[in-house]
Amino acid sequence: MKGTEQIVVEYHLAEPPSKVWRALTEPDLLAQWLMQNDFKPVVGHTFHFRAQPRGDWNGIVDCEVLEVVPEKRLVYTWAGGSDKNETFGHRIDTTVTWTLEPAENGGTKLTLVHHGFHAGDFAYQAMGEGWKSKGADIDRVAASAK
Repeated sequence: MKGTEQIVVEYHLAEPPSKVWRALTEPDLLAQWLMQNDFKPVVGHTFHFRAQPRGDWNGIVDCEVLEVVPEKRLVYTWAGGSDKNETFGHRIDTTVTWTLEPAENGGTKLTLVHHGFHAGDFAYQAMGEGWKSKGADIDRVAASAK
C-alpha cells in the first residue's frame, strides 16, 4: 500500500526545457545523472533503474511510464527495495512526476514530486536529500546534450 508522504523539489535550471527533457528521457543522458536504465518515453513501457545492490536490496528499481507530455510532464512508478533490508526500511511503491516550465531567463523551472512514502521511512528521508542534490547534475547533463 502506498503511503501519503511526498518529496517536492523545485529546480531552477539554466538550460531550456527541450534540453532538460532530453536529460530526463534519453537513457544515456539519464544514466549520467541518475542510474543505468532502459527507459523509453512511451506510456506503458516498463523499465528498470540499476544501482549497486545494498544489503538485501538487489539494486533494481522497477518502473512503468504512466504519462508523457513532451517537454512538459513525465510520470512513472518507482518501486523497489526489500522488506528484509534493515538499513533502508521496506519495499517502496511510489510515483515520480516531473513538470517542466519555461523560465523567463530561457532556462527551466523543473519540479519533482516523488509521492507514496510512509511517514518516517528512512527511504523518504534519504531520497529527499538525494533528490535535492540532483539539480546541478541535471543541468550539467542537459547542457551537454547536442
